[in-house]
Amino acid sequence: MKLVQVAGLTDPGRVRRRNEDAFVCAPPLFAVADGMGGAQAGEVASRLAAAAFHDFHEADTLDPEARLRSIIQEANRRIYARASSDPHASGMGTTITAALASGARVAVGHVGDSRAYLLREGTLEQLTQDHSLVADLVRSGRLTPEEAEIHPQRSVITRALGTDPAVVVDSFSLEARDGDVYLLCSDGLTTMLGEETVQRVMSESSDLEQAARALVAAANESGGEDNITVVLFTLAEAGEDEDTLSGLEGYRIEPPPPPPEPVEVDGGGDTVLRPLPVRTEMALPPPQRRAGRLALIVAGILALFAGIAALALWGLSRAHFVGATDQGRLAVYQGVPWDLFSGAKLYRETYVSRLLTSQLSPDERRDLFDHDLMSEDDARARLAPYEEEAAP
Repeated sequence: MKLVQVAGLTDPGRVRRRNEDAFVCAPPLFAVADGMGGAQAGEVASRLAAAAFHDFHEADTLDPEARLRSIIQEANRRIYARASSDPHASGMGTTITAALASGARVAVGHVGDSRAYLLREGTLEQLTQDHSLVADLVRSGRLTPEEAEIHPQRSVITRALGTDPAVVVDSFSLEARDGDVYLLCSDGLTTMLGEETVQRVMSESSDLEQAARALVAAANESGGEDNITVVLFTLAEAGEDEDTLSGLEGYRIEPPPPPPEPVEVDGGGDTVLRPLPVRTEMALPPPQRRAGRLALIVAGILALFAGIAALALWGLSRAHFVGATDQGRLAVYQGVPWDLFSGAKLYRETYVSRLLTSQLSPDERRDLFDHDLMSEDDARARLAPYEEEAAP
């Protein structure tokens, strides 16, 4: 088997001002990193990880899986050292999803919630498992995949490079087949597009460059709420005609111009068609007594709804739950764990702990993040034993 096409593209999206993603397109090595940490720290972390794939060669003689694990551990060491020595970079980290094409096999190394996919004979398969809070809850049966898509802590990852001196790296290998297309991507793509859409876009594209552009454009059309990065490569049997192949050099594709704004877009990115006005017949005004009675009924209904709303708001003001921030720190929130359209939230932070979700076991995360509503004191009390155990 041999590599015949490669493509890589990153885009800041339509909401974020900075692009904290980085990618590696250096055949036979490929990787996508999605940084976190606020300010510019996430950008630093992802680029440190990418640099390790370019300049760390001590593992070059190892077998593919061991080589990927070694590079990822080196990237983790670099990020952790920088975060420990630079106050401005404290708490930074990054995901990493990497692939190494070697002969008839492709090795994959993975930490975090960026993903690797395989498109084979028109069917798209997710190869990696997300290291995230919602993925843990789905695997344990506490959430359905549909609930996970709208969960308020869906961006919280439970494993990342740079948060600890060493990191557990998932790795595996699979046999390559003629025509296989591999996709590595950050969650800025997968939170905006479902797998059916990704599969359709890739299958309908004439080459990988077009596929990369089309995937990024589709994610932006669906909201572009995060940075979007895609890396694609395809394999073919070694005996094919070289004239039909594109070069193997890694390259960046300049981002396409922003697509025109749709008239209206709902949360899933579908255009909302405004209904035609309904034609109504002109009616004669009702008698005055009937109008007065109707006004009293309407006023009563409005007063009832106002009372219900006031009671609900009073209840929400006393409700709290345990969750996690986007940076992966445990937190107590006031309100209920629901997100509305356009990013509106029915909760706010009241306490942020120094404890990271990555410092907890999967069982501890399941116990803490059940989103039972309670008082603020009870929520703080649930965190206290874990914080005391982790204290230096």
